Amino acid sequence: MSFIDKPGSLPDVARDEAASIALPLQWVGMRGIALPLRLEDGSVLPASAEVAVDLPDPHAKGIHMSRLYLLLDTFASRSRLTPAALHGLLQQMRESHTDCQSRAASLRLEFALLQQRAALVTPGLAGWKSYPVTLSAQLQDTALDMRLSVRIAYSSTCPCSAALSRQALQDAFAGDFAQQDAIGHDTVLAWLARHGSLATPHSQRSEAELSIAVAGDAAHLPLRDLIDTAEASLGTAVQTAVRRADEQAFALANGANLMYVEDAARRLRQALEARFGGCAVRVSHFESLHAHDAVATTASPEWQEPLR
Repeated sequence: MSFIDKPGSLPDVARDEAASIALPLQWVGMRGIALPLRLEDGSVLPASAEVAVDLPDPHAKGIHMSRLYLLLDTFASRSRLTPAALHGLLQQMRESHTDCQSRAASLRLEFALLQQRAALVTPGLAGWKSYPVTLSAQLQDTALDMRLSVRIAYSSTCPCSAALSRQALQDAFAGDFAQQDAIGHDTVLAWLARHGSLATPHSQRSEAELSIAVAGDAAHLPLRDLIDTAEASLGTAVQTAVRRADEQAFALANGANLMYVEDAARRLRQALEARFGGCAVRVSHFESLHAHDAVATTASPEWQEPLR
């Protein structure tokens, strides 16, 4: 065995050399780590992870990134995604760097949750939707901050455009029947069949980014509950498999839930606060009228952004 192959003979620059510039660093770690995540129901999803610890020792050359990677790999192979398991992983990450005087650890997971969603009215008809999820957690001394975020797609119909369309329809009806004092039922129905879509309000696919805090001692991560609460509050979640009856039901839902970007943001915050407490909401309406998007953000008074 050559000298370089002997155990313990390889140089460890991070341990044995001092930093050329003596400054502490808030976070040091890795981003874009591919790993499988095991959910509470046992299903496994591909994910991307970012891990880091602080480096308060101004003279330490660097952290030991392989320690963080191996801890994350062990977590992925043995643990299910629960608040308690994440808390334990953060503690292990920090403890693995006591020689660097680390007091904080940070973790960010990104993955897509697949959910089967039933059609609005057709029995037995369903399809799959993908919900991008971000789970971030920080452990600073004894304080744990865990945030769950999800993006959902929905449809938004402009209230102003709807009012203008109704006005155009009224004007056309009044013009066509200006000389008639009485109009028969069948005549009205026939006119509506021909001219009911004379003007239509503009609607567009929209997206909401929702964030809630999760307690470290929570029994589970409320992924599905968060999605269901948000979609129910809006009433116009985008659909998957549809038949004509479902498409009509979707049109009716849009008509019953006209909303500006401000309306959507307020609806979502009200629903999330009632169910989960503090939250943050950002909504984007990808305009079909304008060449730009409409956006709105709102957060509970007690909501604070994490350190990173």
